Amino acid sequence: MEQLNPVPGEAEKLRALRTMKLVALSFLLAATAIFLVTVLWSDPPPWVGYVRAAAEAGMVGALADWFAVTALFRRPLGLPIPHTAIIPTKKDVLGDSLGDFVGSNFLSEAVVRERLRRVGVAERLGEWLAKPENADRVTAELSTMVRGAVTVLRDEDVQAVLEQAIVAKVMVVPWGPPMGKLLERVMADGGHHKLVDLVCDQAYEWVKRNEERIQGLVSNRAPSWSPKFVDSLVADKLYDEVLEFAWSIKTDDNHPMRLAADKFLQEFAGQLQTDEKVMRRAEDIKRQVLEHPEVQNVFGSVWSTAKRLLLNAAEDPSSELRQRVRLGLQTLGGRLAGDADVRGKVDGWVEGVAAYLVLNYRDEITTLITDTVQRWDADETARKVELQVGRDLQFIRINGTVVGALAGLAIYTVAQVIG
Repeated sequence: MEQLNPVPGEAEKLRALRTMKLVALSFLLAATAIFLVTVLWSDPPPWVGYVRAAAEAGMVGALADWFAVTALFRRPLGLPIPHTAIIPTKKDVLGDSLGDFVGSNFLSEAVVRERLRRVGVAERLGEWLAKPENADRVTAELSTMVRGAVTVLRDEDVQAVLEQAIVAKVMVVPWGPPMGKLLERVMADGGHHKLVDLVCDQAYEWVKRNEERIQGLVSNRAPSWSPKFVDSLVADKLYDEVLEFAWSIKTDDNHPMRLAADKFLQEFAGQLQTDEKVMRRAEDIKRQVLEHPEVQNVFGSVWSTAKRLLLNAAEDPSSELRQRVRLGLQTLGGRLAGDADVRGKVDGWVEGVAAYLVLNYRDEITTLITDTVQRWDADETARKVELQVGRDLQFIRINGTVVGALAGLAIYTVAQVIG
């Protein structure tokens, strides 16, 4: 059995309980002493009968209430009397009843919604967050949580998750049709012209910078019997033609080469969406790219960079991240405090979440109560309960003595009057 945790102020409560037990016992002893004196009185006056009747009834009342109170926690005088030691023997039943009581009266949807509605969670939260010191406090706590979470996470686990979340999904989706549609859209908007212009400009500049290389290709490939001056003339002529050709492509938007490039791109965009061979080739390229070691290393470097940035931002109170979080919290607090519509939405969400938890997890919550009570030691439970309420229960014994005495006196008086 599980032992109960010590109750705060237990020693003081124990002293108060013992004191009240002595008081209740003193009432019983007083009634007993009076009864014995009146019984042993050899020639008592008439009024002694009234006193004896009151003392006798007071003793009966005191003993009866002592039995009732004691029977709650233990067997009176250790005798196996039925229906005694109620708390130790009925502990589990009491735990079940307590769980049912809490579930029915405190964990009902109507009660929870009404309580939250009266509390005004959104308004209180808004007023609290609107204060800069509270926003700073929440920001600091969030930063601590972020640092803890980022520190605990293993880099290889995060990398594996990123690969599974990104690479696995990319591998499933074909590249061909989306790329074809994207290329068609780019061409329809004329976005590819800037790329073509860039290629043409670079080609022209390359030709200008590599005059000797181009001329050298002609000279090196000329027959050995060809005169050098002829080779030089041919090389110069060829270079001039190439340069002029490159210039015409660069400056003429309707040049046949540009139009041919447009036609090729249009056909290629269609093939990416319809040609099985081209689409398979796109898939092969995709697989080669994603399986390349450098691409795999990208995920690790991305997480390492993000981790370092997060830790630095979380640790620095003046970082942009913490300032934005702090400002966001204060703004949220201001809106909650000043905007009734926003408060209504937030309160509705809070009530909805609480109602969902109550409806779906009420049994688990009440089971926590019943299971906890079942694990308690029976005798220890009785002692703890008596310690909490036993002092008040001793008044039952005192009242039993007094009420019994008064009742006995009244009965005796009526009997004398009638007789």
